[in-house]
Amino acid sequence: MAEAIKFKLFDKYDVSEISIEDPGLKNVINLDAKLIVKSHGRNVMKAGQAKMNIVERIMNRIGTAGHRGKKHKLIKGTSTGKYTKNMGIVLDAFDIIEKRTSKNPVAVLVKAVENACPRDEITVIEYGGARYPQAVDVAPIRRVNLAVRWIVHGASDKAFNKKKTVAQALADEIILAFEGNGESFALRKKNEAEKQADSAR
Repeated sequence: MAEAIKFKLFDKYDVSEISIEDPGLKNVINLDAKLIVKSHGRNVMKAGQAKMNIVERIMNRIGTAGHRGKKHKLIKGTSTGKYTKNMGIVLDAFDIIEKRTSKNPVAVLVKAVENACPRDEITVIEYGGARYPQAVDVAPIRRVNLAVRWIVHGASDKAFNKKKTVAQALADEIILAFEGNGESFALRKKNEAEKQADSAR
């Protein structure tokens, strides 16, 4: 039997040795090795996002980087529906991460997402005509979605009307989240969500 061919992401990044340390996220961070990370929207089903590679998820989020709280606040030139342009931004960011950290950029991204995932947040419940904030645990898929959203929002804000490109800002945000640096937008949002949940217990 010939040895099975081992694919790398874009024929550049080996994902076979990347491990996910958070046991709650092992089933929702997908690291399937493919030459081209493109699902063509085939994962539109319950928990379909868990079947989508984490690199594609961050690429999709770049297309809606200006959206905040269900409102399309900012339309940015970098925010397009074009796969080639959005994935080009991600690959440029990966090149910068590789130069600065000398590590596999996909592994750096996975660790950054793990660090930025909130454990609990608040929801509003109505009891006796009054509305109260209530702390709740966050579902695994939502944890990853929030982390990816905050990483892209942080990168978008750092590049908007600045000299820095989106790829450079994305690389900076991922590295800061990977290192657990308090300057990371994603980590600030995570800490804010968890503090609000602690005060609502």
